[in-house]
Amino acid sequence: MLNELDVIPITIELPFRLNHVNCFLAEGENGWIIMDTALNNETARSAWEKALQGKEVDTIYISHYHPDHFGYAGGLQKKTGATVWMTKIDEENGLNSWEPGHLDTLIDNYRLLGTPGELSGDMFENTEDFVQLVTPYPNVQKHFEEGQIVPFGKYEYEVFETPGHSEGMIVLFNKEKSVLFSTDHILPKITPNISYWFHGNPNPLQQFIDSLHKIKKLDAEYVIPSHGKPFLDANKRIDELIAHHDSRLNVVIDLLNEPLTAFEVCQNMFHKKLTIHESRFALGEALAHLQHLYFKGEITKQIVDGVYLFDRKK
Repeated sequence: MLNELDVIPITIELPFRLNHVNCFLAEGENGWIIMDTALNNETARSAWEKALQGKEVDTIYISHYHPDHFGYAGGLQKKTGATVWMTKIDEENGLNSWEPGHLDTLIDNYRLLGTPGELSGDMFENTEDFVQLVTPYPNVQKHFEEGQIVPFGKYEYEVFETPGHSEGMIVLFNKEKSVLFSTDHILPKITPNISYWFHGNPNPLQQFIDSLHKIKKLDAEYVIPSHGKPFLDANKRIDELIAHHDSRLNVVIDLLNEPLTAFEVCQNMFHKKLTIHESRFALGEALAHLQHLYFKGEITKQIVDGVYLFDRKK
């Protein structure tokens, strides 16, 4: 299908358990168009150097601000002079999430969730380590908007905003071929991480579920994700993702037989040994589920001795 679309996949290794990201390259009227860039590290720089030999890049689409998609955008823009596109929300997230104004709040926020002091420090340092992987920042000159039509390869695609995994993430859909570039919204084997990162919409899980229902209306036949291989039947996978989070929410409710911190809930949700990087995502996901239940009115939260305690409504 990618050949038929005139789109070239550029799969770049990542130094995590999720060990790759699928970026894409397609020829446009005024030059080549890149979709997502991976991290700003030697692996990505070498991969793009090879992929772009003899090609003039005109445009860079960034689906969302997470480092494995946004990280090398500034570096590639500097090399190519390309115009960078993102949503306005994720431009702001990308330019602020690794700056002192946000980083300096992390340890206090982790401690509010009941995270032990040493682990809070380790998670802060892990976040800070990403600064070199996302800078230099791009100069974002164009903003994606819902319903916009953009070219990519042989066809044009409609932009759909799909907040949840990030607040400003987009996917691209071509109705004629029933093809969805699902970015990180719908993945074939794993569930996208849905975390609350102490900024933006306080109920990202509700955003994600709403976005899944919106994309389900498209009934996309062919799905091209940012992690994993292309697959058929978006709606089948959407149903599986919704069922997964319903199950997770039930697990969290069952855990709250007594007041617990978000860190304690996290420890009971995730039983395998996690790296520091993975611990950040696990805690963010536990908090997103707790926030969702809180806004549904099913649980309470209050600060006791400087820590949030969550409890089932009696």
